[in-house]
Amino acid sequence: MVSGKRTIQLFLGLMLLGLIVYPCSSADPTGAATLEEKPDAPVNFSWTLMCGFLVMFMQAGFALVETGLTRAKNAANIVMKNLMDFCMGALSYWAVGFAFMFGTATGISGLIIGFDKFFLMGEAYDVSTMELWFFQLVFCATAATIVSGAVAERIKFSAYIIYSVVISAIIYPIYGHWVWGGGWLASSEFMTTLGGGYGALDFAGSGVVHAVGGFMALAGAYLLGSRIGKYKKDGTPVAIPGHSITLAMLGVFILWFGWFGFNAGSTLAATELHISIIAVNTALAGAAGAMMTMFLTWWRFGKPDVSMAGNGVLAGLVAVTAPCAWINPGAAVFIGVIAGVIVYMGVWFLDHRLHIDDPVGAVSVHGFNGIWGLLALGLFADGTYGVYTTQGPMVTGLLYGNAGFFLCQVINSVVVFAWAFGLGLILFWVLKHTIGIRVSREEELQGLDIGEHGTSAYPNFVTTEPAVDGDIA
Repeated sequence: MVSGKRTIQLFLGLMLLGLIVYPCSSADPTGAATLEEKPDAPVNFSWTLMCGFLVMFMQAGFALVETGLTRAKNAANIVMKNLMDFCMGALSYWAVGFAFMFGTATGISGLIIGFDKFFLMGEAYDVSTMELWFFQLVFCATAATIVSGAVAERIKFSAYIIYSVVISAIIYPIYGHWVWGGGWLASSEFMTTLGGGYGALDFAGSGVVHAVGGFMALAGAYLLGSRIGKYKKDGTPVAIPGHSITLAMLGVFILWFGWFGFNAGSTLAATELHISIIAVNTALAGAAGAMMTMFLTWWRFGKPDVSMAGNGVLAGLVAVTAPCAWINPGAAVFIGVIAGVIVYMGVWFLDHRLHIDDPVGAVSVHGFNGIWGLLALGLFADGTYGVYTTQGPMVTGLLYGNAGFFLCQVINSVVVFAWAFGLGLILFWVLKHTIGIRVSREEELQGLDIGEHGTSAYPNFVTTEPAVDGDIA
């Protein structure tokens, strides 16, 4: 309770500070100057904002997937975490996150972090900056909410809120600056020389969004430990079925729909007609990922697994997110097929070998396939599209003669894993040894809906689980 009060006080203080010092002058708050300079601005603004609205709706998709794949006694807790990811993320990203990610700085420091645009003040009070802020906010919220499913059914709500603030204000923005904000991975002399005119790239966020969220999820799930009853004393995994495959698959459809805003919207311009190719690649990779996981589970268990097929869709979408603008449809299908294999093997490896309990497969979907997306870009970029626009230089990968760019993507992959997993371990370790990160055994058995929120998503149907048998760890 104390930690929750301190969090509330901190945010109220930041908001009050922002309101007090908010400036009266700015760059172009009416949009008149922007419109005069760029007559096509309205169509591009409309496109970008509408795609941002689609990405925001993905929060509902994540909530449904996670809720459906977990037990009914924790449903209210799951949706509350997804709601707060966006709310806390919006305020954190407004206060400091956007400044760290897209703020300007000179010299070496500018390759590491931005230093202006805090609270969207001063020159940031501008229609173009606000457009970018909103589109990046929904990406930030997506990165944050990935962790929710991996730590489901046993994390303290207070600890989760603090995590959500830290990833939105610091962890996501700083790595994002390195790739999208003019930072060292994309713009340093070493990386651009190695890549042949450009450094590490990530069109819509396989690394910046999904790998960051996925490896933070790995750190959280590892330090939390498994749910009660997940493993026998000999280490054998025990299935803990979710309470609604229907909700989970509806969530998959919503996420797939929103992903077209995620990927095609990252052009930030409807006048970039390449959006049609991006949309096609997005559709094909998701379909290929689902088909691959369906066939793998059908072959392994004699029946096609519904939840794994849904995760196959998401795996293909995550993997194609980085290369979607720079590849052809055939490559998108191949990327999706490999993503389906990766998510299947990843879930098995975490469950049976590492004994890390990830109730929804978030680490395999977003972390492992986020890395595959970065590497796939370094392999399959075919030179038909430039660095984020139709203007050059055109982006080519290893299979088209640019081995240096593939090395840039390898470096990027190592960095994002070290950054997200390393800081995730530090953050959750600090929380574990201060306020604690796991609910009590009694609360976990009862369900977090009652223990954490004093309510139930299904008050007429959910009952408290009995104590677990002695042969279950």
